[in-house]
Amino acid sequence: MKYANLNGRAALLNGTTALDVAEASDGKFSSDPMVAFADWEAFRAWADTADFAEAKPYDPADLQAPVASPRQVLAIGLNYKDHALESGIDIPDNPVVFTKFQSSLTGPITEVAVPGDTMDYESELVIIIGKELHKVDEETALAGVAGYAVGQDFSERTVQQRPPAAQFGLGKSFPGFGPFGPAVVTPDEVGTDAGNLRVKCVITGPTAETQGGEEWTAQDGNTQDMIFPVGELVAHLANILTLYPGDIIFTGTPKGIGQPQGIFLQPGDVVTTSIEGLGKLQNTMV
Repeated sequence: MKYANLNGRAALLNGTTALDVAEASDGKFSSDPMVAFADWEAFRAWADTADFAEAKPYDPADLQAPVASPRQVLAIGLNYKDHALESGIDIPDNPVVFTKFQSSLTGPITEVAVPGDTMDYESELVIIIGKELHKVDEETALAGVAGYAVGQDFSERTVQQRPPAAQFGLGKSFPGFGPFGPAVVTPDEVGTDAGNLRVKCVITGPTAETQGGEEWTAQDGNTQDMIFPVGELVAHLANILTLYPGDIIFTGTPKGIGQPQGIFLQPGDVVTTSIEGLGKLQNTMV
């Protein structure tokens, strides 16, 4: 199942068509994209039997953030060994956790204003929580995952690393710095733990030209290389925090970010982030 936010209304996607949830369910489920997460199991049971005969073509540009207003937006740093090494930091023994602010979240196809000279990209798998979790084991944590999406954790490195102490939340929360989507894809479509999915970031525009071509593959990794995989990560967080339905977790990025190479995004760049089985984002720097 692919659950989306289409022009502010809950929808199920099926290829190039979309089914309006409120209309198809005769009002049993709300048009508000957040409501389904309150009883995700019941919603899934209905969605698995939904009739797509009334589905209509849609414009991908009309897709918004599939979780419109999560209570918590968590993010993980240094969750791929090669990325930790390229950053010159030891492999962590425990997940490195920070937050992005909700106002940074957007849908999959957007324009993003470049706020400074050190804007970076980080392609990431995003976890969407489907039930309240606290003090749980890994098996229960995995069972509480509603689905997965593609995410891009844009970062303004100067703000993020401004002394005297790092400001991850601010440096990663400019408007448009948290695009994700295009939909919440349920685990049955990509594997329970999304543990073997290719993650890519391709850039066109001025930055690609500095690398010698019209298109540059900046990142090409796989979720199987995560230091802390989905079940372990969710359980770790849930044994400290309470995770709520609709919370989202950016799970870290593979190697290839710009900062270690002295490469930063510029107006005119188009960043395409894709994850196998989940879809893609297309974000234009302005």
